[in-house]
Formats: sequence, C-alpha cells, structure tokens
Amino acid sequence: MKKLFVALCVLSLSLFAASTDPLPSWNDGTAKKNIISYVKDVTDTHSPDFIPEEDRIAVFDNDGTLWSEKPVYFQLLFVIDRVKALAPKHPEWKTTQPFKAVLENDMKTVLASGKKGLMQLVMATHAGMSDEEFDAIVLDWIKHAKHPTKKVRYTELVYQPMLELLAYLRANGFQTFIVSGGGIDFMRPFASESYGMPSWQIIGSQVAVKYEDKKIVRELKIRFIDDKAGKPVGIHYHIGKRPVAAFGNSDGDFEMMEYTEANKQYKTLQMYVHHTDEKREWAYDRKSHIGKLDKGLDYAKTHNWTIVDMKNDWKVIYPFELKR
Repeated sequence: MKKLFVALCVLSLSLFAASTDPLPSWNDGTAKKNIISYVKDVTDTHSPDFIPEEDRIAVFDNDGTLWSEKPVYFQLLFVIDRVKALAPKHPEWKTTQPFKAVLENDMKTVLASGKKGLMQLVMATHAGMSDEEFDAIVLDWIKHAKHPTKKVRYTELVYQPMLELLAYLRANGFQTFIVSGGGIDFMRPFASESYGMPSWQIIGSQVAVKYEDKKIVRELKIRFIDDKAGKPVGIHYHIGKRPVAAFGNSDGDFEMMEYTEANKQYKTLQMYVHHTDEKREWAYDRKSHIGKLDKGLDYAKTHNWTIVDMKNDWKVIYPFELKR
C-alpha cells in the first residue's frame, strides 16, 4: 500500500513539475479558480487576508469527498465481510437481525435496521481486539478486497483531484485533517498511507476503548459519533482551533463547514464535492440514502460556497485513469 501512495505522490509531483498548474486534474473553471485564488491570497504576507501557517487548518470529510461511497459506505462493506468471516463462531447470527440479513446478502434489510442495527454490526466485529490486531485485519482487507461493481481495490477509488488538492495545500503551509463519520480505527491504517496524513490528523467516530494487559482494547459500546453536529465537537477536542477551509460532500458535513465559515478571524473557504458524473462515478444528491446533499446544496448556492461539479470540473476521477 505504501508503494501505491508513493506512486500517486510521484505521479502528482511529476505532473506538477511538468507545468505550473498545481491542480492538473482539474478543469479550468470556477472551482479551481476559487481554490487557487484563496490559497494565494491567504499565503501572501502582503495580503490583508494573510493567515499564519499555524492557523492554516483545512478539514476534509472522507466518504464521498476523498474517495467514493457507493453503493454503501466502504466501512459497511468491510463490516459485512467481517460478519461473514466470523459467522462460523456465531451460529445464533443465522436467526438474529441484522446479522441474518448480512448472511443472506439482504442489503435492504441491513440498511433498514438504521443506525442501531449498523452499530450492532460494528460492535460485533470491532470489540475485543487490540489496536495491532484490528489494524492488521483492516490492512489485509484493504489489500485483498475489491469493490463490488468497480472491481478494483478500495484504495484505488480515491479521487485524484483531491489528492492534488491535499498536496497543494500542504505545499502552502496548511495542516490537513480528516473529519469523518467513519470509524477512526478503520480509517487510520489505510488513510495515513493513501492520503499522506499521520494518524493524529484523522478524526472519526470512536468505539470505546480501555487499557488492559499493556494494550488498548476495544469495548462493546460507542464513545463518539463524528457526524453532523458532532464534527465541530470533534474538531474542538482534537484540533483545538477553528478551521479556515472545509471540504465535504453531504449534509452530514454541513455543520463542519458552517463552523468553518463562522471563523471571524480569517478568510475561509468552504467546498462541496457534488456527485454529478453517472458514467465515471455516480450521480446523486438530494434523495440519496448515502451522501445526501440537500440542505447544504441550497445553502452553498446562496452563501458563496464553492460547489465542485464532478462531471465538469474534474478531468479524471481516479488515479488509475491517468494510466490509460
């Protein structure tokens, strides 16, 4: 996996070196112009909008913002695979929902179980393991599992334009953080390598843990849900500063972006990735059960937030497209 990330970095750097374009996979348009204009403005020491490096905090959602999230969140697909792998040790799951639905590949019933049902699945597949044990399982899954329709590994479904954006921001003194509703323990093993972020810059929903026998062990309960209004709370506890730039794709990110917009000290940038490309990825927004973008889309249009039209603003979506 490290080789994959290194290759992506080399590719991005080579593209950057070949031209003066910091975002080569972005089409010239309003979104790209807004990003570059903002970065130039806030990093110019002569600008009234200059932001010192220590305050250049940029926060990113993960699912649907840095990588794809259809047909369901990738962590749920991981959990489903874990339920099936552990099923021989739990014969009671054959008659207990939502485990029964998972074993019968009945995704409609799985999703209908709601947050409570999904938390049951997470608890059953995450609890009782140490950090090292869980990391090894996640890394093995990421290495071998393939997306059900794209037929590539999940780490190949990161967005090339967003990798370039991350690199561009860091090159200009920004600290980049993931602030996601996904599980922090699931994201850390692969996100550090896929996005070049150290684990301490990844914020997510958390299973409760305890210290036992010289190890951190997961418990059978949820400690924190990092979604919607929980995202500003997570930022407060983990970062301790209000961001100046926020990037999301759904109403679940709205409070994080609103919190960023309310930064009275510095000029801010809010950007939504709008999924409009039904051929290369997926097209969805207001009525989607995953990544619903409704309230945020309306607000963005009336409050000068940047909306990235995936179909029209991105030359490519995934890194592997550059090899074709």
